[in-house]
Amino acid sequence: MSRSKQDAHHRVAAGVGCAAVAAGLFLFLPRAADAQNRPPLQEPIALEGTMKQFYRGANVVIVTTMDGVEHVYQFTKNLIVHGGKKPGVDALEGLRDTTVVIHYKASGADAAAEEIDVLGEEGLKISEGVVTDIDRGKKEITITYANGKTETLQMTKRAAAESGAGEESSEGAHIVVYYADESGRKVAHYFRKVS
Repeated sequence: MSRSKQDAHHRVAAGVGCAAVAAGLFLFLPRAADAQNRPPLQEPIALEGTMKQFYRGANVVIVTTMDGVEHVYQFTKNLIVHGGKKPGVDALEGLRDTTVVIHYKASGADAAAEEIDVLGEEGLKISEGVVTDIDRGKKEITITYANGKTETLQMTKRAAAESGAGEESSEGAHIVVYYADESGRKVAHYFRKVS
């Protein structure tokens, strides 16, 4: 084969190779772009902390966690507050320096509070024990207390969803559970693993 024919052959082979690579990239790039355009999975998240500020006009609440980090949450008029003196957003009045649990979903850099549980004397009650069973289908958690008594509590839909992502969901974990007496039954709104 002459030198010019060899050069032409290499150019054709190189062109075919480049076209194949380009076609492969063409097929790959839209899939990657689709993955980037999809919204991230938004699991419900709960965070315990101390309420520091409540700005009704701005629909903002600021909570400081135990490690001293301040978190800012937006909320809507439909915010659900458990354990407050008043219903809805009005329950947040006068809760400065009160321990709360914020149930929220993160969307990019923003965190939208959907539910707030007030803890302590005026809020949800507290128990501590060991998880012996979690049934997310029935939304139930069974706990064994230090005195050997076992009790099954109903979980809120949000508590059942949040328990699926955390390590506190494992059987045998020592937890603190925050609950309310509702319709003659204890209903767990939030629980966390004891460190």
